[in-house]
Amino acid sequence: MTGVVDGAAGWRAVAVAFTAMFTTFGVAYSFGAFLLPVSEELGSSRGATAAVFSLTTMAFFGLGGLSGPALDRFGPRRVVLVGAAALGLGLLLTANATSLWHAYLGHGLGVGLAVACCYVPLVAVVGGWFERRRTVAVGVAVSGIGLGTLVGAPTAAALIEAVGWRDAYLLLAAAGVVVLLACAVLVRPAPLVVGAVHVPLLPRLRTRTYLVLYGAGLLLSVALFVPFVHLPAYAESRGTGAVAAAALVGVIGAASIVGRLALGALAARAGVLRTYQACFLLMAGSFTLWLGDPSYARLVLFAVLLGVGYGGFVALGPPLVAELFGVQGLGALLGVLYTSAAVGSAVGPPLAGVLIGDGSGYSTTVVVTLLVAALSAALVQQVHRGNPDRRAGVQ
Repeated sequence: MTGVVDGAAGWRAVAVAFTAMFTTFGVAYSFGAFLLPVSEELGSSRGATAAVFSLTTMAFFGLGGLSGPALDRFGPRRVVLVGAAALGLGLLLTANATSLWHAYLGHGLGVGLAVACCYVPLVAVVGGWFERRRTVAVGVAVSGIGLGTLVGAPTAAALIEAVGWRDAYLLLAAAGVVVLLACAVLVRPAPLVVGAVHVPLLPRLRTRTYLVLYGAGLLLSVALFVPFVHLPAYAESRGTGAVAAAALVGVIGAASIVGRLALGALAARAGVLRTYQACFLLMAGSFTLWLGDPSYARLVLFAVLLGVGYGGFVALGPPLVAELFGVQGLGALLGVLYTSAAVGSAVGPPLAGVLIGDGSGYSTTVVVTLLVAALSAALVQQVHRGNPDRRAGVQ
């Protein structure tokens, strides 16, 4: 494989993955800007409306368990084409919603499926184009998520102010479909087969290490996605303008780019596992800045620290799984692992919406979120290298 992997073709795969993740996650993570206008027009509560985002994240993480194996069977081009169709049809239905269940179906399933068709499969493709520089390559690819989050939320808020939330979704649909069609044309299968399961999958899923990673990811996701949905509305309730409030989600995205790149480089020296565990500690600690009645500047700092940790968490997950369990069957291993985020994201934002109520429950919500994040950080410290998991058929 010398001369094939770690070369120019691999970096083209990184560019395709970066672009697809920028597009799909930019749309998905812009929902915080839509929360209040959708809730007001459709007459739904914040908790019920926040469930649209939870269904979206549940779908894109949960369906990763299917899109990973679909990559093995059908190849990346067909999978990304399905994602383009799902994004366009999903946003079209959401833009024409007359009831909240339309948004559940359109945004939740449509956008969720689009992300699922781009995230796990294209991370696996990038992993298969690299050996020596896999951690760096995956970090660059998934930094598209951060840039999409940075651009998506404030762009969506500006579009909503200019043309209303329905036309904003139509514009996002048109642009997103065009970009994903181009990605589908350009993507190429990897020379290293990291998606195909040549060793037993179930024994690895049942190991203590994998179960601990799963549990820690689930708890973290309960906390992590709360600010993506509720931080803009919180800032607005404290007198911040709509675009500036939505920009806080963008700050998380921008900081996550730093986390993906800088912590990916740090992991090469300090070790992937140790750096991954530090990301959990950083994210849990960041929630202390949301306690009390913080100023906008403190909310920005909270978003920065959360974003850096989140970026490292996303970038280091695939290399860590590859390091602990091998690259064979990586698509399936990641797909199953990401269902933990599906469950966590399904619980966190709606529960927070219920606790927040009419806006008087933010303090309680932040304390509960902080405690859950701290528990996830404590749990992930129980993962150790040199465990017996490689006896479960990993080479």
